[in-house]
Amino acid sequence: MSLSTHVLDAAAGRPAAGMAVRLDRRDGAGWTTVTSAHTDDDGRITGWSTREGVYRLVFDTDRPGTFYPEVAVTFRVTDPGEHHHVPLLLSPFAYSTYRGS
Repeated sequence: MSLSTHVLDAAAGRPAAGMAVRLDRRDGAGWTTVTSAHTDDDGRITGWSTREGVYRLVFDTDRPGTFYPEVAVTFRVTDPGEHHHVPLLLSPFAYSTYRGS
């Protein structure tokens, strides 16, 4: 199964390039880091692999003037053959996410 994300800076109206993002997998009562990367110039990370389980993407959103220093998006993978796309839309005092295609 493949996983991708796309981070958009809604206040600036452009991709959030160079943002650190970590992928964790729930392991019993805790979390284990699977991998990490930085968004490209278009605000994207692609090509991560997952298997069935519960995951979270942790976005390092700590920038001057922002209220949220990090955003964690937790989601469940039930079909290992499916692609999952988890976008994040950011502004200084709000964020939103959804399951993309």
